[in-house]
Amino acid sequence: MATTIYHFNKGVFESEAGELVQEYPLTLHVNGREMATLIASPHDLRFLVAGFLRLQGFVSSVNDFLALSICSDYGAASVTIRGELPEKLKPVLTSGCGTGISFNLPTVEQKNRAPGVHDPATIFALMDELARRAEGYRAHGGMHSAGIGDDSKTLILHAEDIGRHNTIDRIAGEALLKGIELSGKILVTSGRVSTELVGKASLLGIEVIASRTSPTDMAVQMAEKAGITLIGYVKSDRFKVYSHPAGICVPTEKGKIAGVTGVILAGGASSRMGSNKALLPHKGGRFIESIYRELTEIFPEVILVTNTPEQYDFLPCRKVADIYQGMGALAGIHAGLAQAGNPAVFTVACDMPHLDPWLIRHIANRGMGCDLVLPKSNYGFEPLHALYRKGCLPVMEECLENGQRRIVSILPKLRVREIAADEVARFDPAFDSFSNINTPQEYYDLRNATKAQSGEAPCPVDAAQTKTHAEA
Repeated sequence: MATTIYHFNKGVFESEAGELVQEYPLTLHVNGREMATLIASPHDLRFLVAGFLRLQGFVSSVNDFLALSICSDYGAASVTIRGELPEKLKPVLTSGCGTGISFNLPTVEQKNRAPGVHDPATIFALMDELARRAEGYRAHGGMHSAGIGDDSKTLILHAEDIGRHNTIDRIAGEALLKGIELSGKILVTSGRVSTELVGKASLLGIEVIASRTSPTDMAVQMAEKAGITLIGYVKSDRFKVYSHPAGICVPTEKGKIAGVTGVILAGGASSRMGSNKALLPHKGGRFIESIYRELTEIFPEVILVTNTPEQYDFLPCRKVADIYQGMGALAGIHAGLAQAGNPAVFTVACDMPHLDPWLIRHIANRGMGCDLVLPKSNYGFEPLHALYRKGCLPVMEECLENGQRRIVSILPKLRVREIAADEVARFDPAFDSFSNINTPQEYYDLRNATKAQSGEAPCPVDAAQTKTHAEA
């Protein structure tokens, strides 16, 4: 099965197409009775069925088979053998690495990705500790291990067993008896990740599963549905993310976010202000300088979208013009995204005085696996404070060429990850990050509030003064 795999290697995420190990459920009917479901690889299923029945003691020679048929389309095997089956079958729960019998396939409920975002360093630290605590494996081998940890980078629980699924059962039992809450925690394991493991993790409320080896295709599908970030092949400085990559935060040098360009939109007419509001005095400089400084602390590249670049020669960044002239903010976002040096951009308007860097980081780190990360306030979507990936460009261009200039026109054709208002409120309860300055009175209210915070006396202004300052 082909899928998109995100490689984290030395601080950078890259995506590529890759193959997954297949996991195939085969329901076995013997003499008209459903006996078990075998979880296995999908090849040579007749050998699997024959060997299973032989090793379980139901047949001893080829002559004991009267009929054996496999329907791979429906995942069913029908077998007729000599003799009768016992009236009551007594299955033995295996270690999970043997016959893999299951009378009930694991299922999960559809969930949105939990809001937790975890540092790759946490994954590496927990996996390192798991290896250090694998005493049974070091002593004689043949043991699997698993552990539960959190962002403190320390394992809370740890278990070893000959079966990888047994390690999860042991952890679940210890947590239950000791009253330890597992919801939102990180599960690290030495073994392959299958549907049984994902199903158990989902039941426990696990947020991230990390393994030293690979997941199966069905495990990836189940993790995607369950809202679990699934990580495989964890090595010393790299791993692969198979589902919900937004659960992993990737800072680069000096805390800047890799793969994202900050974009400042400065194409508005400022008609209500009466002058270019981006150039108004603010925080010891010009308004746009304050915005620029904040974005340079977060992103490795910042560009300015403007059709009058000569007005911003004082900013040491690249300036780009709208490709679709006169088409509003959507054209500005398109221009920034098309000419950015990274696969994604985070956009803000040039007149947003209350940007919250932690909210910006939270939104910008949720972009893997979608086209657009769109926050909401109590007033609705906030598309001028959002993350856009390059996959948005064809849809934007189609809308702009058809005269559709509203940003909402692109949403139905994109993979949109919404950041709910209550999630935004954890960083910015009043939703001030989305406010902007449009009129002279709003500007002077902002200046007076800034003066009050610094202990200076506010300056009352009349209408004439307001007009004079706004035009200055």
